[in-house]
Amino acid sequence: MNSKQCLVLADIAEQCGGGYVDITNRANLQVREISTKIDEKILRCLQDIGLGSSNTDIDHIRNIMSSPTAGIDRQELIDTRPLVQAWDKYIAKHYHLSGLPAKFSVCFDGGGAVRVCDRPNDIGFAAVLVDGSLYFRLHLSIGACRPPMDMRILLNPEECLPVLVALAEVYLNHLDTTSNRKPRLRELLNTLGCKNYLQEVEHCLPFPLQFLGSQESQTQIPTTQYKHIDVHPQRQSGLFYIGVVLPLGRLETFQIRKLADLAERYGSGTIRLTPWQNLLISDLPNQRVPDVQGEIESLGLHWSLANIRSALVACSGNTGCASSATDTKNHAKALAEYLDCVQLNQPVNIHFSGCRKSCAQHTKSDIALLGVSIDQGKATVEGYHIYVGESDQKFGREVYQCVTFAELPTLIEQMLRVYKIECITPDESFGEFANRHTIAQLKQLFSLPPATPSTPCRG
Repeated sequence: MNSKQCLVLADIAEQCGGGYVDITNRANLQVREISTKIDEKILRCLQDIGLGSSNTDIDHIRNIMSSPTAGIDRQELIDTRPLVQAWDKYIAKHYHLSGLPAKFSVCFDGGGAVRVCDRPNDIGFAAVLVDGSLYFRLHLSIGACRPPMDMRILLNPEECLPVLVALAEVYLNHLDTTSNRKPRLRELLNTLGCKNYLQEVEHCLPFPLQFLGSQESQTQIPTTQYKHIDVHPQRQSGLFYIGVVLPLGRLETFQIRKLADLAERYGSGTIRLTPWQNLLISDLPNQRVPDVQGEIESLGLHWSLANIRSALVACSGNTGCASSATDTKNHAKALAEYLDCVQLNQPVNIHFSGCRKSCAQHTKSDIALLGVSIDQGKATVEGYHIYVGESDQKFGREVYQCVTFAELPTLIEQMLRVYKIECITPDESFGEFANRHTIAQLKQLFSLPPATPSTPCRG
């Protein structure tokens, strides 16, 4: 986004909505609490500044993800922005693609330090080097809440768009476009089979697909979420970007305007949104970085990996969603304030989810908090089941049930302090720490006083 787009969105959020915007886990923006009609003039303004498609029929399928550091990542193999632009232009010219489901999503990953192809998109292209030559490996989503699977297909960069077109056309051929309920791509793949689907795709192409042998292992995409937080050098000499931690992905309008001003005064006027519900300010000269850091802090925002807010995620909660059992947004905010004095070696991903849909985060978290209503006889109070680490279950391994929110902050503080003491190395994540213990061992560790004296955050 550029600074002008930021200012227009701030005006819309202030005049028509709740005076804030939320960044989603698809790196989109939402204006909530609409009380004033969004009229044709406003929608046309969004089109004029490049935030709305000229073809409104296909606006719902313009879900295209790329690394927020595309073009500035020192380790990237290829700048994927031209591929994003090419697909966006193709969609706008081919109206029949509007028959695709609204959540149809595509990802282009340039193979840099900040990866995004583990995000749960329908189709992913991940850049790799093979014998010194650049290719993309095709990934398709076959399961909910799981990273897309490597199909062991190598593509030259110029083959990506034709293959993507064929993938979309075959998908469309199997849909009943008149139905209100259209299956997701993973459902079609599980019904039809990946092999049959790819055979149909190949029949639509003027070239054969280059399948790797069965002995060729699938690519393991390293988890790089949150590594963009803090200050990082760009591939452009002398320039840096800074990753800004937003409180639960939310920006007040005064903060949007100020960040736009910072980007304009110190950088190129560019702000990059991320699928981790935060943002980057890029193209900053080295000598201006301390000034930007200070101004970010003056806005009540953060830029450090050690801050508890750097990986704190929450859905909209029961103030904005009928499915939620708890007020996740305000509970997460209160927890962050309680844990302000806990300094982390690296981010701990704490995910507040008001129901089992897990809308705010579809991937595994270090600590997952699932909202529940707890019957205490004469009253019902809000609380959470607590899950940690990896398991076959959606949220992880359950370690506690029905913890009231009043009890939650002190328990989470104890869990984090024990983790800091018991982790094997400073680089061991909370999830890795949890995975090497049984639930019984974890409960015993968390119930004991910390091995070294500590001052409680509150009370």
